[in-house]
Amino acid sequence: MAGAQNFSATSRSHALTVGTSCPSHLVKRVDQEMKPSAGFLSLPEDLHLYILNFLRCRDILRCTSVCRALRQTYMSSSELQYIAELSGQRLLPLRSTNNHTPVSERLQLLRDRAQAWFKVDIHSFKTVFVPDELDFLPKQIASGHLCVWDRDENSAVIMPILPIPPQQQIQRNWSPGTFSSVPNSTNLNVVMDLAQNLIAVAYIVDDERLHVDLRALDSDSVHPRAAGRTLSMSELPQRDDSFIETTGGKLKCYGRHIAMLRCLFAVSGSSSQKLWQLQIWDWQHLTISNSVLGDILQRPLDRIDFCFLGNNRLLVVTDNLKLYSIEDMSQTPQLLACFSMPIPLEDTQCLLPMDDIEHSSQPQMQTQQTMYISDPKQQLLCITASASVFIVSTRIFFDLDGMVVATPIPWDRWGPSNTRIFRHTDECKIHVSGNRVLQAFPVDASVPGHSRKYILHMMDFSPLAVTNRQGLGRVVKEPSCTVQTFCSALGKSEAVTTATSLPYVEVVWDRKFGFGELEDIWLDKDRIYVLKAGGYLEHGVADYFRAPQPSRLEVIDIYSRVFNT
Repeated sequence: MAGAQNFSATSRSHALTVGTSCPSHLVKRVDQEMKPSAGFLSLPEDLHLYILNFLRCRDILRCTSVCRALRQTYMSSSELQYIAELSGQRLLPLRSTNNHTPVSERLQLLRDRAQAWFKVDIHSFKTVFVPDELDFLPKQIASGHLCVWDRDENSAVIMPILPIPPQQQIQRNWSPGTFSSVPNSTNLNVVMDLAQNLIAVAYIVDDERLHVDLRALDSDSVHPRAAGRTLSMSELPQRDDSFIETTGGKLKCYGRHIAMLRCLFAVSGSSSQKLWQLQIWDWQHLTISNSVLGDILQRPLDRIDFCFLGNNRLLVVTDNLKLYSIEDMSQTPQLLACFSMPIPLEDTQCLLPMDDIEHSSQPQMQTQQTMYISDPKQQLLCITASASVFIVSTRIFFDLDGMVVATPIPWDRWGPSNTRIFRHTDECKIHVSGNRVLQAFPVDASVPGHSRKYILHMMDFSPLAVTNRQGLGRVVKEPSCTVQTFCSALGKSEAVTTATSLPYVEVVWDRKFGFGELEDIWLDKDRIYVLKAGGYLEHGVADYFRAPQPSRLEVIDIYSRVFNT
């Protein structure tokens, strides 16, 4: 017994210095005897809180689910709950903000705001009349402004929709011909980025050379962050006897990236073909770019689209979804993955509004009320094509483990659990913001078109929507089936039934809009915008005996406290 006691004592005395001098099971037992209270849980609670703050939301919740003490720390900490709430709503805290609101108030405001979406009074709104001269022009809503570009007149208008502090508003009315500063040029597209005080004008000179002109929105001078006034597009390889004509283009901007997609018609001898070319610039650093994609065009340009996924990824939508890395702007974008779609896509349009407040070149645009932005890795991509709406979670484009670049990923492997499909017609309107979708659906699809009515549906796809709704709205978790028809390569009409199951919560409002009355809809963090057509419409029905009515924009505040905090 004495010998055993001496051995045990000797083992304990050397356990910290020579751990391999004893069998492993003895060392483990000795360590437990030496440090009975040296574990993580023996630390003060404020240290628990300090350490948990460094973890991701998923890890915080895992820790609190297996330990009663850590669960208590979580329940008593507004900081940890705020991290979980942001993650559950797919938001990121804004890195640069002057907001000094206590975390407990931010947490409550975030929860109240999320719940307010399920209690919107669709009948309470403010009306803004649209000037007559803008009636029949395409319109966009951005940062609380109405933006209009008149391609035929080479002019544009930006006007605040509601009263905005002077340091945050931009009001411009460019006269016709303003953007035709280069002789023999034709404008193809214009992008207005209010968050970055940028207007980009794509134009073609002498039907050959394409350029993008960069200006500051508020002054028409060269943008202070631009590498130069004009971005130049790479020349297309061509033979001496070939003729190439640009027939259309799409221009998009996100942060430091600008991309131009153009459709070309090439004739060489007796043969001809259609081409497409997509070029991306880092406009803040270089005026030229080697980041170019292109191919033979098998379909019209309006069946091809693209969008930026954050700062370093680009998605090109054709019959498939092709994901590229654009981290290295000195070379051709690198293909990361290709995702198959269930049917060939027609009349494609890609909608992914990005929250550019983080990239703002104007400090005044970053108001104290802005405490967070949408997570670009956790947003919703909307693709309208083939009389269908595909709502896709962008998380699939950032979780690429085990995916083979060279082989298209079958729809069955990625699509059903990451997507919802809805039927779509020309009269159906849709807009997305973050993890919310606003859609106009017909009340009864069987009603003849001239008397059809439409109502608005709001869908929230964030994980915490079910928790925050407090009994409001309808939870949809079960799969839904959509029948999609398309024309096969042989010219025959075929139908495919597709089941999708991305969960969401839906609120259906009771206000009805007449056929032709609803011109467009938008939503952002805090408001819904409904553009109602003017002319001779009265409650959606043409009435030629009345004086023509102006178009009007109805603005619905989701949560008024957000604007007064």
